[in-house]
Amino acid sequence: MGFVDRVLEQNEDQENPTWQDGMRKLQGWVGWLLIGAIIIIYFLTGIYSIGPSEVGLLKRFGRYVETVDPGLHYHLPGPIESVVIVDTLGIRKEEIGFRTISPPPNPRYQEIETEALMLTGDGNIIHMEMVVQYRVKDPEQFAFNLINPRVITKQAAEAVLRRQVATRTVDEALTSQRDQIGMDTLIALQGLLDGYGAGIVISNVQLQDVKPPRSVVSAFDDVNSARQDKDKLINQGEEYALDILPRARGNAQQILNQALAYTQERIKRAEGEVSRFLEVLRKYELGEEVTRTRIYIETMEKILPGMEKIILPQQDNGIIKLLDLSRFPEGGE
Repeated sequence: MGFVDRVLEQNEDQENPTWQDGMRKLQGWVGWLLIGAIIIIYFLTGIYSIGPSEVGLLKRFGRYVETVDPGLHYHLPGPIESVVIVDTLGIRKEEIGFRTISPPPNPRYQEIETEALMLTGDGNIIHMEMVVQYRVKDPEQFAFNLINPRVITKQAAEAVLRRQVATRTVDEALTSQRDQIGMDTLIALQGLLDGYGAGIVISNVQLQDVKPPRSVVSAFDDVNSARQDKDKLINQGEEYALDILPRARGNAQQILNQALAYTQERIKRAEGEVSRFLEVLRKYELGEEVTRTRIYIETMEKILPGMEKIILPQQDNGIIKLLDLSRFPEGGE
């Protein structure tokens, strides 16, 4: 800009002094209004709300001050005060060995082999997937003791699960000890997180999929098939034993009872015969001839049943015995 331009500007300023004063005043008011708006917006940033399932942790100059309940609240703008909002009722989830790509109703999952493959106590490798569900029980510990709660929980769960699998054989992990592994993992994981002061309570530990690695699935299927056949044959043998043994015991007891009954019968019969013989002997000793005759007559009745019989007494007086045959019916003997 030359000397002539500066002279012209000075002349224009001298000709419009009122207009310049008005512009200066307007610029001053706009500046103050702008500053006031900035201050108001700054203080409005301290308004915040806490949801029904959440709590707020109020910090003043970075230091925890108090816990705020759900609702609409206000704190001094930062960096003076700030609030950390923590959901205490929501169930959080960590996945070990897989990731959910899309949720139901059309779920899709992706396996993470580096997490799923684990070493058992007998030196075998097993593929195991697990879901850990947890919630916050101490918001202050959860927010301030852990830098990344999700990472800590996931790594702790994986470490505890590997330790539990390492104490079992592959057969136990696949079959009989599967549920027990989940229970032991929950207890051990809760103890580990309590030691960290994580402020987390484990709600559930569920083993999603437990199987051998893909490369040895066919061999494991053959082993499982053979084990199932073995169990089937054992069950059939036990079923047959449960059927035949009670019947055999029942038959043996029946035979034993019959033998005991026969023994008692023979004993009682022998005792009766002895008693009868002794009675006959007693009577015989009282009258030998009479008893002999009575026994003879009873014997003849048994030998010749249903026939008329005539008994002639023996006499030694020399008299001839006469048998009156007219008393017998015709044709009789």
